[in-house]
Amino acid sequence: MDPAKDQADELARRLAAGERGALARLISWAENKDPRFAAALAGFYPRVGRAWRLGITGPPGAGKSSLVSALIEKLRESGQTVGVLAIDPSSPYSGGALLGDRIRMEERTTDPGVYIRSMATRAGSGGLARAAVDAADVMDAFGFDTLLIETVGVGQTEYEIVGAADLVLVVLCPGAGDGIQAMKAGLLEVADVLVANKSDQPGNEQLVLDLEDALKLRSLSRRGQAKEVPVVPVSAHSGAGLDTLVQVIAAARSARGQGELTLLRQEKRLRQVRRIVRERLEDALFGPGGPGERAADLLGQSRTPYDVADQLLGALPRSGPATPTTP
Repeated sequence: MDPAKDQADELARRLAAGERGALARLISWAENKDPRFAAALAGFYPRVGRAWRLGITGPPGAGKSSLVSALIEKLRESGQTVGVLAIDPSSPYSGGALLGDRIRMEERTTDPGVYIRSMATRAGSGGLARAAVDAADVMDAFGFDTLLIETVGVGQTEYEIVGAADLVLVVLCPGAGDGIQAMKAGLLEVADVLVANKSDQPGNEQLVLDLEDALKLRSLSRRGQAKEVPVVPVSAHSGAGLDTLVQVIAAARSARGQGELTLLRQEKRLRQVRRIVRERLEDALFGPGGPGERAADLLGQSRTPYDVADQLLGALPRSGPATPTTP
């Protein structure tokens, strides 16, 4: 008997049965790097891959959370169920989420067809929490039709969302220099759709023109090989342009096709494998009792960082680190 595996199997069964308690518990396991999550994932992984994953990113203040709330309403009007993963900055004291996007979307939480979960970035980078993909897998297996993944909005490092979403919306707004920032920060490379939010504010028309010009220049520099990225002006507050945005998202999804989507998702899973390997290697080296505890002493012997790294890696078992289990 393995109590940990039994608990994982039971939670996977409850998830398949549609129990929200199991949904919440599994996401917590993923966040806390509980080894039981991997065992549970094996039980529900065949159900993963049905949901459409939409990433929403962009600089702080662009109105990402307001747009997410508006998109929830539109998706629910069409009969879709929606899971939302809102990534927040980590508290330096508790490690928990600081902004609490669920508060900003409170009116949506009473809808049984909507599930909203805030998640702290913790050790994550690129505006995304380390466990975001795992959490999205749990929501996917639960049966939500569409997943909305909102990044923390750190501005210039929004690239991790590409590995978590099928389609990425980059949200920008006038009056914050977002057009220039998008060009400098490489957000145009991330975007499948550019959303010029706050279209009811002065400067939005200029923002749209700036973005369109930037896309033309990029296309010319790449001799027309750059992907086509639509620019959609919207107002999440008033609802203006939202129907058009939903249509653009649907068209992009249809244009991608199942074959292309399958290949893209496979590439993203390979990224996830690399991340897991890096995490486990880090734990094996610098976790309690790992050879990394000797790094400071080795450096004190005037060893170069490269020599120290080689020695630490050489100290690992050839079979690789074993995954710890807890009851």
